[in-house]
Amino acid sequence: MAAVTRGYRRFALTRAGQAAAVVLLAYVLAFLVISVLPGDSVTNTLRDPQSGLSEADIQRIVAYYGLDQPVLVQLALSLGRFLTGQLGFSLQSNLPVAQLVGDALPSTLTLASTALVIALVFAVAIAYGAHYAPAKAAGVLRSIPSLFLSVPNFVIGLVLIELFAFRLHSFTTTDPNSAAATLFAAITLAVPVSAPLAEVLIASLDHESRQEYALVARSRGLTEAALFARHLVKPSALPSVAMIALIVGELLGGSVITETIFGRDGIGTVVQKAVTGEDQPVLQAVVSLSAVVFVAVNLAADLLTPLLDPRVRIREAVDA
Repeated sequence: MAAVTRGYRRFALTRAGQAAAVVLLAYVLAFLVISVLPGDSVTNTLRDPQSGLSEADIQRIVAYYGLDQPVLVQLALSLGRFLTGQLGFSLQSNLPVAQLVGDALPSTLTLASTALVIALVFAVAIAYGAHYAPAKAAGVLRSIPSLFLSVPNFVIGLVLIELFAFRLHSFTTTDPNSAAATLFAAITLAVPVSAPLAEVLIASLDHESRQEYALVARSRGLTEAALFARHLVKPSALPSVAMIALIVGELLGGSVITETIFGRDGIGTVVQKAVTGEDQPVLQAVVSLSAVVFVAVNLAADLLTPLLDPRVRIREAVDA
């Protein structure tokens, strides 16, 4: 037992170190990509008459970001601020970037987390029906994931708005942050995301139901529902844990489009304004935040998998 605990501790520390390295590399790459874009967008933004900045203010901002220094010096300054939690100031509003992102983040997290829950419900329902429904119905259910993947989420959003907002008046587009509007926005985001989850669950259930332990359980008179709940759910869910970690990026990216369609003020609005105004500190912060969230969720999935499946050998995972 002690050896297993030590092995898991080494495994967790290794994965955590790799996650930290990925976040740092993502930050450096994002900084370099933004820095090599043609034109001097930072200076152009600062010297825009509408910015209302004096020459002294401009020089102070230039010194703060090291804009008069080589790119590597700017990177060192930026990375140092990032490691201490300082994201700088917006070149458009002169507000702290952390404040802008912090104000918009709750709305996006609410949308993404609600969409993830709905996607899980959709995926489990489709997979269960595809496995246990009569043959004809099961065939239809097995084709649903392909249908979900083939329809862009902005089309789903427009259809839901037309049907439930304009015709059935289930929610109003003038209050995009209401519970009803959030629910339909989350459904828009959840439909395409649920498709790969459902496909993985269907394949896992097909595989696990043919295993010897499932055949033995059936021979002892265990019903299909009990077999599913007691024996098939846990091993079938393992591939889905990894899939959930992978679709976090899709949830974050899709939320930007979904927020625009439903008129929600979230990270999507911040990104849109930053791109339009060439606000590099805000773009850098959003890209870095997305990398942190994506890596953190994948790290959680890596650490959770050995706990869910004792067949996973920690030592083998570390050696790999």
